[in-house]
Amino acid sequence: MSKKVAVIMGSDSDLPIVKGAINTLKDFGIPVEVHVISAHRTPHIASDFATNAKKNGFGVIIAAAGKAAHLAGVLAAHTTLPVIGIPCKSSSLDGLDALLATVQMPKGIPVATVAIDGADNAGILAAQILSLSDDEIDQKLDKMKADMVSEVIHKDEKLQTEMWWKM
Repeated sequence: MSKKVAVIMGSDSDLPIVKGAINTLKDFGIPVEVHVISAHRTPHIASDFATNAKKNGFGVIIAAAGKAAHLAGVLAAHTTLPVIGIPCKSSSLDGLDALLATVQMPKGIPVATVAIDGADNAGILAAQILSLSDDEIDQKLDKMKADMVSEVIHKDEKLQTEMWWKM
C-alpha cells in the first residue's frame, strides 16, 4: 500500500483550492489525510504534525496557505519528507505574496512550489514522488500522460475538420 499524503491548509477558506489536490490524489488511489493547521496560530501543532509525519505513514506533505504563507516552510523545517507548497490567492496582492513566501526558502529547507492556486499539480507531483516506489501509481501516471496526448490529438483533429478560417 502506498504511503499517505497529508494535505494541510492554513485556513478552512483554502478548502475550495485544495480540493483539486485531494481529488487528484483520490483519482490515483492515494490515501489522503486533510487538516487545518496554522503556522502562526498553532505553530506547536504544525511542528508536532511534521515531526511525526514520517512515522505516521506519510510520504509527502502538501501545504496550502495564502498571504504570509509560512505553512509549507514551517512544516519542511520539521521533517525530511518532501513538502509541496500551494500558494493561495487570498489577498490584495493576487497571491504573489504567498508565492514568494512559499518559494523563497533558506538553504536546507526545500519546498517544492506549484503555481498560485495550483492544487491539481501539487497532487500530481505528490503522486510522481510516491511513484518512485509504487508501480501502480507509476502506471496510472503513464496512463494520465497518454490520455493527455490523446486529448490534444483529438482536439487538433476536430479543429482540422472545421477549418472555418481557411474558407
